[in-house]
Amino acid sequence: MDVSFLKNILVKSGLSENMALWLAGAAWLIILILASYVIYWLTKKILLNTVARFIKKTKTKRDDILLKHKIFEKLSHIVPILFLYLAIPLFLHNYPGLLTILKKALGLYLLIVTVLLTNSLLNAFHSFYLTLPVSRNRPIKGYIQVIQVLVYFSGLMFTISILFNVSVLSLFTGLGAMAAVIMLIFKDTILGFVASLQISGNDMLKPGDWIEMPSRGADGTVLEISLYTVKVQNWDKTIVTIPTYSLVSESFKNWRGMEESGGRRIKKSVYIDIKSIRFCTPEMIEKYRRIQVLQNYINQKEKEIAEYNKKYNIDNSVLVNGRRMTNIGTFRKYIEEYLKHHPMIHTEMTFMVRQLQSSEKGLPLEIYVFSKDQQWVNYEMIQADIFDHIFAAIPEFDLQVYQEPSGYDILQLAEKKNN
Repeated sequence: MDVSFLKNILVKSGLSENMALWLAGAAWLIILILASYVIYWLTKKILLNTVARFIKKTKTKRDDILLKHKIFEKLSHIVPILFLYLAIPLFLHNYPGLLTILKKALGLYLLIVTVLLTNSLLNAFHSFYLTLPVSRNRPIKGYIQVIQVLVYFSGLMFTISILFNVSVLSLFTGLGAMAAVIMLIFKDTILGFVASLQISGNDMLKPGDWIEMPSRGADGTVLEISLYTVKVQNWDKTIVTIPTYSLVSESFKNWRGMEESGGRRIKKSVYIDIKSIRFCTPEMIEKYRRIQVLQNYINQKEKEIAEYNKKYNIDNSVLVNGRRMTNIGTFRKYIEEYLKHHPMIHTEMTFMVRQLQSSEKGLPLEIYVFSKDQQWVNYEMIQADIFDHIFAAIPEFDLQVYQEPSGYDILQLAEKKNN
């Protein structure tokens, strides 16, 4: 049964030749479309039910990625398209104009399905890549997005070729003359792609890194690295998106080295009032000797100083002659010994208690050590406990912490003066 058969029936029913011809063609077109839908439905059922059942029975979860990204659902569109593409010329060969339009429509539909299928396959590949250990250090989402942009751009070029009967090669050749415009349109894509290559090649950043970038309001964990943006979750749970190329053109701090080292730096100073610094008297030395962690140091230091002063015949009646122990030096040694015995301080990493340049605020005594615990809350507690102890121990060494006068201090002085 073909168009002529239907047309003859319609002519006999009283319709004109021309009207009967078009109605017969419309009827066949509807029949072919319904047939293609039935083929689509059957294909989808077979693919999704049979393949999905097989995939769900497998032990590995990686093949579930194909179902998640609807690969088989998109594949099921191809069979009815091919059916229509082969069947339409057989049944509608008497309609050359309609045949041309339908072929273009089917070509566009097949092109759209192909682009979407390719996009889903790329997403599925990326999801599979994320299951591999290497994905932690080498994110590829930026590269996947570049390929997706090229796929969509190529799809656009083929669409223009189909609609206007223009050679694809001539379209791409003509793009050379529009290079400046293309560079402007795809500026962010090009910058993002180059930045992604540099970030990945130099291992500058990876998901899970803690970065700090004050210029962009970022201080937290990297969630995702894409072609255009890097997504960072700050410690206050806000989300910041940073242009990928900004991480190459601007500076940022990556705390990965600290996390991999096994320690977290404590770098903090105590300001000592310079007026409280003095040479140790015998009474002060005996007092300090009773501090357990200083006993060996005091005995060794006394012996060392006595031998030096005796060797050079030092006149001890003047305090500045020769060598003498000071309360600030003894206190500094106490802090060292206290930290060495602290269970949460790394003694194998940089360990230092030093004096910095004195200023109008006194003498800074800086503690530069590393905590064994890197977790933020635990780290802050360890640091606070150490300085709680240091501040409480300072008066035991006849020292004072420098503190700028407050309103209360000024009021006390005024009351004393009045009295």
